[in-house]
Amino acid sequence: MAATARYLPRALEPVLRRAARGFPVVLVTGPRQSGKTTLLRHVFGDRCGYAAVDLPDVRAAASLDPRGFLAMNPAPLIVDEVQRAPELLPYIRAAVDERRDVPGQYLLTGSRNLVLMQAVSKTLAGRVAVLRLPPLTFREEAGDPARALPWEPARPARRGGGQLAGRDLWRRLVRGGYPELVAARSRDAAAWHRGYVATYLERDLRSVRQVGDLAAFQTFLVALAARSGRMLNATDLGRDLGLATNTIRAWISVLEATFQVMVVRPYFANVGKRLVKTPKVYFTDTGILCHLSGLAAAGRAAADLLAAGPMAGPVFETAVLAEVVRTAWGRGEEPRVWFWRTSAGAEVDFVVETGGRLVAIEAKSSATPRAPMASGVKQFRRDVGAAAGPGFVVHAGDVRLPLGDGVTAIPFGEL
Repeated sequence: MAATARYLPRALEPVLRRAARGFPVVLVTGPRQSGKTTLLRHVFGDRCGYAAVDLPDVRAAASLDPRGFLAMNPAPLIVDEVQRAPELLPYIRAAVDERRDVPGQYLLTGSRNLVLMQAVSKTLAGRVAVLRLPPLTFREEAGDPARALPWEPARPARRGGGQLAGRDLWRRLVRGGYPELVAARSRDAAAWHRGYVATYLERDLRSVRQVGDLAAFQTFLVALAARSGRMLNATDLGRDLGLATNTIRAWISVLEATFQVMVVRPYFANVGKRLVKTPKVYFTDTGILCHLSGLAAAGRAAADLLAAGPMAGPVFETAVLAEVVRTAWGRGEEPRVWFWRTSAGAEVDFVVETGGRLVAIEAKSSATPRAPMASGVKQFRRDVGAAAGPGFVVHAGDVRLPLGDGVTAIPFGEL
């Protein structure tokens, strides 16, 4: 990750500093290559030691003699990819308990939530702050990481508009938000994404029990990308791929646990219904989604093909969701996002719960907002009544336009 040595603004940095002042252990999770190590070393590198336990010799030392390893690497210490040496965690707990009032003793990173959180919850409960670091938001890339979302009245949204639209927007969606690609504009994004997926398959998934056939899993990834943003019927997908429904569900859990996808469930006032109804699945990063959809093969023409092709809607919708979710994670918050659909056919892409109100958002890849685009948002606001906040249609153009009944069309750059 040499390209990220040119440090990029990070919304999570002030949250990270506060956590390290309040907890003896801080764990930063997120997908591989999202900048976890770079961020920790940037913030704490001048006062902390560093141990990368994904290196074979370091992992062996940590696993075979954890007590001796910690004695040789005293706190404060950054431990990178700690899930590769879970044997360390009980000894970190013991070390912390000897000096429970000292904050910031161990700063951990991990990219496999499935394995890591089970071990952390068992050994470090009450001692650890857990933060999530996704790829960069657009506001971070623009140098404005603390910018509010448009529906947050306490911190009014910027009204610039048009700062990211047209071909520039589609190029950025194809490229994605991983720090190395943002920092090094000349880097071949298609080659980077190929290497990322290959590394993910080879390094992360070989140690996950639910995935035995990597070739079948890669086919599943491509098929899932083609269904991004659609209602996910695991039975139908399994039938298409010749896989059991339980296998499909297990593999989606693996993708979610390794931070590759986000699962969005339908909004119902009855919370129990939200958990059992059919969800939608979105990839965490638009660049990975475009790569799996075959767009990267078009080279320089990929952005134009994306903007004019059938994946424009799903990729743009993914970008809207990712910006909302990543902004919340950057504040150390857990986002509350659903989609809404009625039996009569009315639907809204996203419903965000914020400040006790429900904000409806429709994502439209068109650069020309029109009143009919707001029909689902307006119906949602009527149905939920006093619980509804303002409604938005986020589009790919550069104009802000009132659409009536409390709904506003805004450019993606204002999100």
